[in-house]
Amino acid sequence: MRWHKIYGLSLRHLYLIKNSFPRVLDLFYWPCIQIVLWGFISKFFSMDSAYYSDAVGIILTAAILYDFLFRSSISYNMMFLEEIWSRNFTNLFIAPIRISEIIAALTLTAIIRTSIGLVPAALLAIPLFGVSVFDLGPPLFLLLLSLYIFGVTLGLLVTSGLIRFGPSFENIAWASLFFLAPLGCIYYPIEILPEWLQIISKMLPLVHIFEEMRSILINNTVNYFIIYKAISISSLYFLLGVIVFYLSYNGARIRGTLINIGE
Repeated sequence: MRWHKIYGLSLRHLYLIKNSFPRVLDLFYWPCIQIVLWGFISKFFSMDSAYYSDAVGIILTAAILYDFLFRSSISYNMMFLEEIWSRNFTNLFIAPIRISEIIAALTLTAIIRTSIGLVPAALLAIPLFGVSVFDLGPPLFLLLLSLYIFGVTLGLLVTSGLIRFGPSFENIAWASLFFLAPLGCIYYPIEILPEWLQIISKMLPLVHIFEEMRSILINNTVNYFIIYKAISISSLYFLLGVIVFYLSYNGARIRGTLINIGE
């Protein structure tokens, strides 16, 4: 065994990590997120274990809604990444297709892919655990709409990063939603967060969505103002995502880096 060859190969990968911020971020990102998320969950149950009268039903419903958000974003990202992996990325942008048409097609296809995964999971929870996400009633559609708009927004931002930084940004595609999980208060009320984090969390639609979900299941009351507020925030972020996507595309086209992506 020749150690200089092992050293050379190891050094190559270390240089790849050193010169790529997304790769460096990925090294410490996941452990930190896991600690923060499960730390808040543990803190919540240790402080007020009687908060949920039906813990299984509420937590599982939250998990289903969060998975819908996750699949919305990842489905959007995956279709874009598949263009890169199949080396079809350049053809996509030299074809007579407008950017708005690409965004619309990805947005439409993402909801189909997301629904294919969500519906069986939601139906499976009924006989196995006696939990039905449909207990949320008519507000369920509006909650899913807000989650979907925000999920597509995250997909737009990640694809913008792929255009700007190339395939090395791929890790961010998988990590973006887990970063928002602790701030989104998916499994616990917002009061568990420190006050300064509560201010940041309220800027996200997730807090309003999941707080209203718990209110419906626990108190059997619906506040449509909060739901429409969540949709409005999601829509504003979506417009921001579209702007960022156009800026990234135009910047990459000026620099001439579009043709190198996927090669």
